[in-house]
Amino acid sequence: MENPREILKDCNEGFAEFNKTNAEQMGAFSSSMGVLFKKGSLDVKTKELISVAIGIYNRCKYCIVGHSYKALKAGASPEEIMEAAMVAVAFGGGPSMAYSVTLLRKSLEEFKSDFS
Repeated sequence: MENPREILKDCNEGFAEFNKTNAEQMGAFSSSMGVLFKKGSLDVKTKELISVAIGIYNRCKYCIVGHSYKALKAGASPEEIMEAAMVAVAFGGGPSMAYSVTLLRKSLEEFKSDFS
């Protein structure tokens, strides 16, 4: 199993490298994410919980790791994050469960002390 911290680092380095040659596209992406993930009718924690669930459903390891980190940072508990993941399992079945009990669980173990 890959280390969640390494997955997060790899993704962040990929964004930085992509930005060197595609600054306009990266700027547009970053701008839209900034708008979408700021507090609105939903708080940031809720948006990150939704994002974890979508990542689990889509089986995107980068989304699972990144948004579990951001959900913890936004104040979500590991229990809330796993509950959001279980909603995704209702739609995604066994593959979503597999990602929840492996990569998501390992991500929460790895990152929870960063925000305690």
